[in-house]
Amino acid sequence: MSDSILVTRDGALARVTFNRPASLNAMGFEMGRRWRDIAHELTADESVGAIILDAAGPAFCAGGDVIEMATSGASGADVTGAAHTIHDGIRTFVESDKPIVAAVQGAVAGGGLGLMLTADYIVASEQSKFVSRYANIGLTPDLGVSTLLPAAVGQRRALQLLLQDVTIDAATALDWGLVTEVVPADEVAARSEAVARFWLDNATAAFGQAKRLVRTGAGRSFAENLDDEAASIGARFDTDEAKARVQAFAAASRSRS
Repeated sequence: MSDSILVTRDGALARVTFNRPASLNAMGFEMGRRWRDIAHELTADESVGAIILDAAGPAFCAGGDVIEMATSGASGADVTGAAHTIHDGIRTFVESDKPIVAAVQGAVAGGGLGLMLTADYIVASEQSKFVSRYANIGLTPDLGVSTLLPAAVGQRRALQLLLQDVTIDAATALDWGLVTEVVPADEVAARSEAVARFWLDNATAAFGQAKRLVRTGAGRSFAENLDDEAASIGARFDTDEAKARVQAFAAASRSRS
C-alpha cells in the first residue's frame, strides 16, 4: 500500500494525512489515485463519523506535482486523466455525509487550495500562507479551485488570487472566509480534533446530512433542494436518536414555561 497518503482510525474518527513532506505534499499521479480510492473507501464506510484532513511536514499542500509532470514525459491527456482521478475523490468527499475538518499548516498553493476546500471546516495556523500561482507556470485552475474558491471567498477575491501574483496570510484568509478559524501553530492539531470530536459526541448523522445538503445545494435547483431538505428531516425524525433529542428538548421547554 502506498504511503503517499496515510489513513489512521480512532473509532469513528478517520484521519487522512498527506505524506510527501519532501515534496511539500504535492499531489502526483500515484498520490491522486490513492486520494480517489481513500475517498470512496471512507465515505462508503458506515462506521466513519468524521474525518480529519491534515499533512506531514512544513506545508499542507503545494498543489499538483509540477516536477513530476515536467520530468515524467506526461502529455496533456495524461494530466487531464490525473485531474479527473483527483476530482473524483474531491467530489466524493464533498458530496458525502461525512463532515471533514482540515488542519492546515504552512503553505497552501495551487490545487492545494481545492484539496483544502474539500473540508467543511478549516482550522489554519497563524503561519499559514495561501497562493494560486497557476498562471505563473502557464496553467489553469484544477482540483475544484474554479468552483470551491469563489464559493468560499466570492468571485472577485477568487479572481484576485487567480489573476494576480498574490499571497495572503492567515488573518486575511480568515477575513475573506477562506478558512474557518486561525490558531497558533501548536494548537492546530488539537483544535481540529476537538471540532471532529464535537461532531462525534453529538448528533453525528444529523451533522453529516447538514453538511451534505449545504455542499450539494449549489448544483441543483431550489425546488430540488427543498425536496431533499424535506426528505432528510423526515428521515432523521424517525430515528431513535432524533426522537430522544426532540423529546428532551420539548420537556426542557415545558419546564421553563
